[in-house]
Amino acid sequence: MGSTVTTANTVGKSWDGGNNEPLGASYGKLMMWFFIVSDALTFSGFLAAYGFSRFKFIETWPLADEVFTHFPFMHGVSAPMYYVALMTFILIFSSVTMVLAVDAGHQMKQGKVAFYMFLTIIGGLIFVGSQAWEWKNFIHGEYGAVETKGGSILQFVDSKGKRVALADFAVVLPEEREQLTRGKGKWFMEEGTLSTYSVNEVLEGFKARPDLLVRTEVINSAETLKTAEGLNEDKSLNKEKHKFILSRAESERRLADATLVVEGANLQHNEYGSKLFADFFFFITGFHGFHVFSGVIINIIIFINVLLGTYEKRRTYEMVEKVGLYWHFVDLVWVFVFTFFYLV
Repeated sequence: MGSTVTTANTVGKSWDGGNNEPLGASYGKLMMWFFIVSDALTFSGFLAAYGFSRFKFIETWPLADEVFTHFPFMHGVSAPMYYVALMTFILIFSSVTMVLAVDAGHQMKQGKVAFYMFLTIIGGLIFVGSQAWEWKNFIHGEYGAVETKGGSILQFVDSKGKRVALADFAVVLPEEREQLTRGKGKWFMEEGTLSTYSVNEVLEGFKARPDLLVRTEVINSAETLKTAEGLNEDKSLNKEKHKFILSRAESERRLADATLVVEGANLQHNEYGSKLFADFFFFITGFHGFHVFSGVIINIIIFINVLLGTYEKRRTYEMVEKVGLYWHFVDLVWVFVFTFFYLV
């Protein structure tokens, strides 16, 4: 008994990346759009999680103007948000050069495509390098703080409310400090790099400086202004966010619970405030930085092909256009990251 196999003729009925172009886009460009949409949903989830976490811990969330104050070659000068704004401008300008490269490709001008691609690559490298420099400052910190048994962060200010670094008042005591490692700690516990000063050195230095006060991580604004024993209130500042400054007596009482000196930020401790801020900062900006770095590598490959005349031989610069879509997406994502982390 035989069987007959019938094969349906599907030639021309299904899209195999050939002549049929849904929405007027080639197969490659449509796949790039699919990737962009899926990646946009990923970033949306990250930023939504950041928003919910910030709303939940709004009273202890660090103030961006106090965290991102550094500018290259201007040590000791407070320049809040200046360098972040410059980074944003450079990345957006690289989108402009990418548009010019795509337009030059449409006109089949190899030299101009190579020139504008080169500028785009330079802009991307500057941005990635700037992000690495910003990470370095964020990790090392500038002032330092102490952490209490309950996990609260206590910072130090002078009588005028200006931040004071630990190095400006901490004393050096003749004590031996040993880093806890997995081989010496109980239950395989370990700690990170030892801080510059111990808790005792900070406390002794604080006692020797009667003009110093403790500032808590709690943000004080018109909505959260509350009367609390031992807290200084300046009602003229109600319209702006600031942090509670304790009286001298209350400062000494709170410092009695200090257990750890915190310098900078990592995934476990954060001298600026809520630990979640550092977690989200490293994860989201790192994830975006990985996208920018990947885009730079891809742009370099396309740039080399342009110099070799690969696309001139094909009589199309569609590859430049496809990588341009990715680059514009990376720039657009940074606009949202910049808004959420630095402006809001």
